[in-house]
Amino acid sequence: MNDEKKARPPIDRRMLEALVCPMTQAPLSYDAERQELVSKAAHLAYPIRGGIPIMLEEEARKLD
Repeated sequence: MNDEKKARPPIDRRMLEALVCPMTQAPLSYDAERQELVSKAAHLAYPIRGGIPIMLEEEARKLD
């Protein structure tokens, strides 16, 4: 395991289940590999930095 993965704070699954996409109010899926919350409805992936989801459209990565 590399240092980056060791340094990641644990993600609270209950918190993730309570979050929805701020654009569409649709459920999000958690991508542990990329440390993102994915909104299939909005075609966006919101980053998780330091264990904190960044739920801003301008910070999200657009999905193809």
